[in-house]
Formats: sequence, structure tokens, C-alpha cells
Amino acid sequence: MTTVVDIASGKPARKLTARDFRGPVNPDWCPGCGDFGVLNSIQRACAEQGLQPHEIMVISGIGCSSNLPGYVNTYGMHTLHGRALAVATGAKMGNHEMNIIVTTGDGDGYGIGGNHFVHTARRNVDLTMVVMNNQIYGLTTGQISPTSTEGMKTKSTPFGSVEPPVNPITSSIMNGATFVARAYSGDIRHMTEVIIKGMQHKGFSLIDVFSPCVTFNKDNTHPFFKTRVKKLEEEGHDSSDWKAACEKAMVWGDVIYTGVFLQREAPTLDGLEPVLREGGPLGFRSLGITKEQSDKIIVRMM
Repeated sequence: MTTVVDIASGKPARKLTARDFRGPVNPDWCPGCGDFGVLNSIQRACAEQGLQPHEIMVISGIGCSSNLPGYVNTYGMHTLHGRALAVATGAKMGNHEMNIIVTTGDGDGYGIGGNHFVHTARRNVDLTMVVMNNQIYGLTTGQISPTSTEGMKTKSTPFGSVEPPVNPITSSIMNGATFVARAYSGDIRHMTEVIIKGMQHKGFSLIDVFSPCVTFNKDNTHPFFKTRVKKLEEEGHDSSDWKAACEKAMVWGDVIYTGVFLQREAPTLDGLEPVLREGGPLGFRSLGITKEQSDKIIVRMM
């Protein structure tokens, strides 16, 4: 839990819980949607780390999952389709002390935003990307997504998909991500633990979450995952072993692994940028212009 400090007295007021991270808007997801579990875990993870709402920013793109910033009590931005990571990179470079979580879906994050996914991992931007992977386009009522399995029948593939799915775990490892994990939305406790580890990691963290779409995906359901998911921790997996991480990530059948596949240390983009080494976050620095000049710029932009 987090201690809230009374500004007037400077003394602790009370403890923050996950409830304090609930946003002003109630979620409008379909009853039973896995995204409810992800939202719950993010709120718990923020509270359990002792973070204050003003120390966190949640940024999303477009999709069912991307409505999440409105459901949490933090700074937030609901951006363009596939562009969440680009916006989040700008926010991180503007204030590299901010804890930034990117919430997205398999279509938004791996499809439309696939280019940004590759380069954000390559640059090792210090972000936590939580992908609600339901293996279908839910917001547009049920077409195949980049993670849909071969043979899957949807509105766009009535005779079954002929496309092989992307593997986000191996893809992120190959592209340079320094923390790569997977969780299942039906296991709140484990998912919260994984999200906390991802947020505390210094570097680009991918957390791919199986978040079943109960309305349009009748293949990859909660019963499907409950009988298959197995925690890597139970097998004593070494998350520093790059080869073992890739091998475990390619297992898909009666067993599907969750947990931390890979974690390694590497310089982050903000750590490598000379401008950020001294003087604190750019967002708090003086602009180097007079108030009159800044007022004129704002008036012209407005």
C-alpha cells in the first residue's frame, strides 16, 4: 500500500490501496472480458509499489484494451491507433523520472503499431508495455489479428485463417527487449507480480497478457487457457538464458508458459542521451526564453 502525504502538514494521511487507483470512469468492456483482470492487476501493482498517482502515466492507442487510461487514477493519454509507444517514448524523454505504462492490444500493439514495437524494443526505452492479447480484433467485431492462430474462423476468415501468427515473445527478444514476460488475466496474483517486476525493471519491458475476448473469440477462451498455462517459475527457468527463453516461448500446445522469459541489463535510451545526464527531466527545466516570448508562442499555437 502507498502512503498519502498531507500537503499542509507534510505528515502521512492514510494508505493507498488499489481502490485509490480507480479512475473516474467505469469500464464498459463486455462482462467476463479478460481486460478487467489486467486493469485490476495494474491498480494493485501501482499500490503495492508505494507509488503515487502523479508518479505514473498510462498511455494507450486504439481498441477495447486501449480505453484503460480512463479507468485508472493516474496521468493518462488515449492516443492514435498503433502510436502509443511513439507517444510514450516522447513522454519518457520529456520526463525520464515518470513511471510510464503502455496499455494496448494485439492488433494495436503488434499489427498497426508493429513498427514502433520493433524500434522501442531496439532502443530499450524504459517503458512497461502491457498487451491485452485476445487474439482477435474485438472492437471491430471479430476479425483475425496478428496473433490469431492458423485455421481460426472469423468474420474476415470464414474458411479459416491461412496466416501464421506472430510470436510476440520471441519477436521482442530478437528486437532487443530487456524484460520479456507473459501472464494470464485469469490469474490476478501472478499477473500482478509480473507487472511489478516489469515496472521495476530498468529498460523496455513487454508483458504479453492472455486476455480472452468472451464475445468474438470462441477458440482461445478462459477454459482453453486454464488447462494449459504453466508458470516458468515452477520449472526453475533461468531468465538470463536467452536460448532457453526462446525455446520456452515457442511452446504452444497442451502447455503454454507464463512468467518471465528473459531479463537482462542494458543501457536505456534516456540513460544514453547526454542531454538528460544533468539538470533533471527536460519537462522541469527552464525554456531559456522570457515569459513574454512563451506567451506569444502559446497564443500563436492556440
